[in-house]
Amino acid sequence: MTTTGTIARTAEQYCTFWVAGLFFGVAVDEVQEVLRRQPMTPVPRADRAVTGLINLRGQIVTAVDLRVRLGLPDREGDELPMNVIVRSRGEVVSLLVDDIGDVIDTAGVDPHPVPSTMPRAVQDVVRGVRPLPDSILLVLDADRAVHVATTPDTTGGNP
Repeated sequence: MTTTGTIARTAEQYCTFWVAGLFFGVAVDEVQEVLRRQPMTPVPRADRAVTGLINLRGQIVTAVDLRVRLGLPDREGDELPMNVIVRSRGEVVSLLVDDIGDVIDTAGVDPHPVPSTMPRAVQDVVRGVRPLPDSILLVLDADRAVHVATTPDTTGGNP
């Protein structure tokens, strides 16, 4: 198998997860690991999507809540998020998600453009969709998903 063949195959494998009933996938080569809920330290005056910082074996990782980032409803009080740790722009960032799925291979499944009926915030972070037998996979662009406002929130933000 050629190097090009390996890259193409990897690009079609996705680590899947759910956020507010939406089925997302991020390319496996962008994922470092997945973890259950981790203790977080809040970041005062950060964008609301930045839920906190995680100490991941001595590495400080920013946690971005995808529900907040995408303008989706908040989790119920007793629902704890899980972490999909991704590499983005030379940094490691945790995407807080509702539930973790499997790694799936979408080889042979043609990508489709993002439907214009999706909320704008979701369209902005999704590269495309892949129809699967039981669902539709929204292919997440990790770089765009972790991008949040860097200017201080003067209206309160996280406490």
